[in-house]
Amino acid sequence: NLPRVAALALLLAGNAMMHASAVGWLPDEGHGWRLGLAVAVMLIALVGGRIVPSFTRNWLVKRGEGALPAAFGGIDRAALASTAVALLCWVVAPEGPVTGALLALAALAQVLRLARWCGHRTGAEPLVWVLHLGYGWMPVGLALLAAAAWSPGMPETAAVHALTAGAIGTMTLAVMTRATLGHTGNPLLAGPATTAVYLLVAAAAAGRVAAALLPSVPLWLTTASGLAWLAAFLGFAVIYGRLLLR
Repeated sequence: NLPRVAALALLLAGNAMMHASAVGWLPDEGHGWRLGLAVAVMLIALVGGRIVPSFTRNWLVKRGEGALPAAFGGIDRAALASTAVALLCWVVAPEGPVTGALLALAALAQVLRLARWCGHRTGAEPLVWVLHLGYGWMPVGLALLAAAAWSPGMPETAAVHALTAGAIGTMTLAVMTRATLGHTGNPLLAGPATTAVYLLVAAAAAGRVAAALLPSVPLWLTTASGLAWLAAFLGFAVIYGRLLLR
């Protein structure tokens, strides 16, 4: 777990850079928030890359399925390396053809990686498919970042919402619900209420990304996205709060 310490140190550095920019000690060029977001995305790539195929494998084995997620290998290493390099370039220089090409390559590598984990076979259990959904937002966000790096007309905010509301928000709920059930001695099954929470956070992320991409953002879409986001996390608090308090 020592690499997590490095991640925390980088988050601290990004936070310090934002405060330094706020008081005028550094020029406000966005390096701080981009560093923080890049670290969070890499944590999903590292930790998610371990738990998503592992939990999927366990569930498929219990069901007696033949096809299982591929073991960690060259594609995984390439995806992690390309994503780390692309995000580093984006933190330093978010625009330009080189950054765009690296981000596009990282997005493709992450799609190939995710495709090897048999997510299409997990539709019967929301507690499993939500992990694939959350991880899937990452290549979407990387692809949108690539488009923004190539084209000044493409809003970078769409990519940011895909990575934050999409990848971070969905993976946060996916892991919190699973961990709460597992550590409170409950079956690892998502009921209708938990499934509704997953669908709400997915709708919130999709709506916010769509609103950023539309040339004239309708207010109702942004409002609906925000309400869906609030409902998702309030739903988690209501459904799982009693389990945690007990």
